[in-house]
Amino acid sequence: MTAVSVPLPPLPRLPVAVPRSGVSTEARKALRQLLGDMDRALATAFRDGADASALATRRGESVARIVVHVWSACLGEVVDTALFAVGGFGRGLLFPYSDVDLLVLTTRDEPALRRALEQCFATLWDIGLKVGHAVREPAQCKALAAEEASVFTSLLDARRLAGDPALDAVLRGIVDDPALWPPRAYLGARLAERNARHARFDDTAYNLEPNLKDGPGGLRTLDSLRWLGLRLAHADGFDAMVAEGLLDPAERATLAEAEATLRRYRFALHLEAGRPEERLLFDFQRGLAARLGFVDQHEKNLGVEQFMQGYYRAASQVERLGVQIVERFEEMLEPDGPMTPIGDGFVQHGRRIAASDPELFMTRPAALVEIFLARLDHPELIGFSAETMRRIHQATATHGTALADDPAALAAFLKLLQRGAPAVDALWRMNRHGLLAAILPAFGKVFGRMQYDLFHVYTVDEHTLRVLRNLARFADPAAAKEFPLGCQIWASLDKPELMLLAGLFHDIAKGRGGDHSVLGEEDARVFCTRLGISPEGVETVAWLVRWHLLMSTTAQRQDITDPDVVTRFAEAVDDRLRLDRLYLLTIADIIGTSPRLWNAWKDRLLADLYTATRYALRSEAALPRDAGASIAECRTYAMALLEAEGFAPAQVEQVWTDFPERSFLRHRPEQVAWQTAAILRAAGTLPLVEVHPFSIRGSTELFVYAPDRDGLFASVTAMLDRMHFSVMEARVLSSPSGLAMDTFLLLEADTQMPANAARSDELRQRLLRALAEAKPVQPTRRGLSRHLKHFQMPPRIAFSAIDGRTQMALVCTDRPGLLAAVAQVLLEVGVRVQDARIATFGERVEDFFQLTDRHDAPLSAELQEHLRSALLQRLAPAKA
Repeated sequence: MTAVSVPLPPLPRLPVAVPRSGVSTEARKALRQLLGDMDRALATAFRDGADASALATRRGESVARIVVHVWSACLGEVVDTALFAVGGFGRGLLFPYSDVDLLVLTTRDEPALRRALEQCFATLWDIGLKVGHAVREPAQCKALAAEEASVFTSLLDARRLAGDPALDAVLRGIVDDPALWPPRAYLGARLAERNARHARFDDTAYNLEPNLKDGPGGLRTLDSLRWLGLRLAHADGFDAMVAEGLLDPAERATLAEAEATLRRYRFALHLEAGRPEERLLFDFQRGLAARLGFVDQHEKNLGVEQFMQGYYRAASQVERLGVQIVERFEEMLEPDGPMTPIGDGFVQHGRRIAASDPELFMTRPAALVEIFLARLDHPELIGFSAETMRRIHQATATHGTALADDPAALAAFLKLLQRGAPAVDALWRMNRHGLLAAILPAFGKVFGRMQYDLFHVYTVDEHTLRVLRNLARFADPAAAKEFPLGCQIWASLDKPELMLLAGLFHDIAKGRGGDHSVLGEEDARVFCTRLGISPEGVETVAWLVRWHLLMSTTAQRQDITDPDVVTRFAEAVDDRLRLDRLYLLTIADIIGTSPRLWNAWKDRLLADLYTATRYALRSEAALPRDAGASIAECRTYAMALLEAEGFAPAQVEQVWTDFPERSFLRHRPEQVAWQTAAILRAAGTLPLVEVHPFSIRGSTELFVYAPDRDGLFASVTAMLDRMHFSVMEARVLSSPSGLAMDTFLLLEADTQMPANAARSDELRQRLLRALAEAKPVQPTRRGLSRHLKHFQMPPRIAFSAIDGRTQMALVCTDRPGLLAAVAQVLLEVGVRVQDARIATFGERVEDFFQLTDRHDAPLSAELQEHLRSALLQRLAPAKA
């Protein structure tokens, strides 16, 4: 994977340019050919293992020769005018499709000069260089630099290629002017630019399609550190920053290694894309992994995942060190303050914490954790001193994973975890310093590990830290409005360290092969025992790690209105305190996987399962619960709601005579009351379509009450697809008199939020018109998104018997209009939908349908195979 010694292509040999003669058509063709030959030779050298930095430097040198040749041919020897390379070209680097940024500085404004410059730049474009250029007078250049920090920064890298040498001093005078962006102002401007740039990339280096250049931890971060070193400390480059005490040699080596990785990836990306692409798009990730020699080890450690892990590790190292180096710059600009003792071995120095003894962390390893506790005790302080951060790094590197066996260090770590929610910020900071992976070596193995899918949008380590932060939110009173049940549960728990340990370990075994929950449980037992957790606490953490997916999968893949489902879940949990902890961990895990996964529907779904299970775990509850009692309870509560609305019990009972028992078993009383009220208000008018914008189930609820007919389900789902609604759940019931009573829980496909009143009314009107027509609504055909094209899987279909019906489990790749397409196939083969459970996990769909034939009997083996064949044909993976 590392660069090998490969000869670099020679620099181009060019004839001496005839001054001001221009570049003939034949000469332009020759220069274009020369550039093409050079780029092909550089690509070949890269394929053979040459170093990307050396190749980018060689390309920069080659292009510089050609640019100077064209300049000389168009302008000759000029006075009071000079050509400068700026940007990456100014730093001497050009990747295969990088822009060639040029600045002309001149004190002359003459028509002849302008024409010559136009000819020069046109020639450069004509020979195949993508040139960005500016022509400015010194005063104009200085004014722009004073106004825009980005312009000033571009001048820091400027180097003269051709023209009057006297303008070197002019440009240097602008850059060295102490009134122009003094250190504190320049630092503030760079940080503002960094924050704005990071905001465009969700403020994390862990995006699924990261930007190598401008994303957090990208090459721009490294450039920014160099610019800050030059402006604030007159240190030109990382070696000079080491000499100035802003970096230590180990940090310099880490940055150099990360930069080499990022440059290698960028060089390969340009070649793979054939354009100046800076994003590691899914379109290129597999090709890049193969190009760079990564191969699959097993299904849970793909070559593309190893390739992306290389990026994430490099970017996170750059980002971590970048934050620390910026803190050092800030400290450098702060006035010195007195030193005041603040605990055993620590002092307050100005607004920062420092170690009182330079050797403290070497002689007392536990102090590496204790200093993070000290910072929690002094929230008025803003961080560690630069020297202390350096000592933490050095000691962590020296002690390494021996810290995981150090009793005093582990005791300090447990003390930290026992702080509960405040400890999470300390854990984030410890991770930034590499200390978390030293104390918890298994965590270091998932550092930068990604999963090649659309469900997990962060690397495992980033996801884990976000889960911890989500757990900490339950302790924040301000979160009670968003998570009322979660905050109530958290406040009732003791031993918060158990929750934090479960969060740390729940995904820690990913990428090893095997079931990560089982392997993680083993890791958790070993570490928690070593940490000194009680046997009961060890069991709690181990159980949470082993079953951390249980509540999510039960809620999303099974019918939690079925008492048997709740009973099985309650028996698996077996303890109310476990239920409390599992509920909190499940929410934190879902939100930490992807913010888009959390919505009001899932909130309500998990809360319903929690409430039902808590009831089932009460000692006086009978398990399983009698269906008749459930029906009676639902009817009683629904009747009370309807009477409160002014409906007479006799009216209600008359409607309910045509309700199937499943309505009272599978719907909440509020839903039954809402449907009944709609039927009563309709006074016999059919079809009836009612839409509740925000129902008790945390979603938009659609109720269709109409004469049952084949194709009704297909028409409704086709209309929902046309209107861009996602179906979260579908419940298809038939009344004794033959009326369809279909309920759909919906979210807006784009936002995953319930619909507003206007959209709800539009859905109602369009469905009424569609159902009034004899011809069924046809599903629209839409292509796959660019993302989904790269995550295709063959559909998997399984049939089983359930309650006198046939259950079909469908696992396949998500796509626009999937449910409508499935409904159309079911219609075409003569199969009726009696119930449907819809679940989507990133690009993966796991849907369950309860089906019958047109005589309401289970599907025969022949009909099952017919349906399987038709679905496989319709849902075959699309070509990427």
